[in-house]
Amino acid sequence: MQFDTKIALVIRTDLEAWQKLNVAAFLTSGITAAFPECVGEPYQDGSGTPYLSLIGQPILIYGADRPALLRALERALSRDVKPAIYTEDMFKTTHDAANREAVRAVARADLNLVGLAVRADRKVVDKILDGLKFHA
Repeated sequence: MQFDTKIALVIRTDLEAWQKLNVAAFLTSGITAAFPECVGEPYQDGSGTPYLSLIGQPILIYGADRPALLRALERALSRDVKPAIYTEDMFKTTHDAANREAVRAVARADLNLVGLAVRADRKVVDKILDGLKFHA
């Protein structure tokens, strides 16, 4: 099935494995919160056990260094695409309000990005992520 939109995460390649997984989970929650229509129907196994709904389209995951993440952020914003972001400072916090404060304390050009997520028209996402490769 071909979707009109594309969901993509960009995660900094030099993170520890647990950090990459944590960032992916948080960024995906940002997409889900902003675009509830991308969530599919609940699941049920053959025994009738119900399970939670998932996002109903593929999520592509790219790798990047900090400059490439900042470039993708600027490209997204210049195309009126609001991304979800995760900064290195957020690893030091313990709750959502502290995460927001950690981001608010730093100017955009100085954000120490470790990840971002976007959902937009396929061609727009391709332009935002031009030159990036899938995460290894």
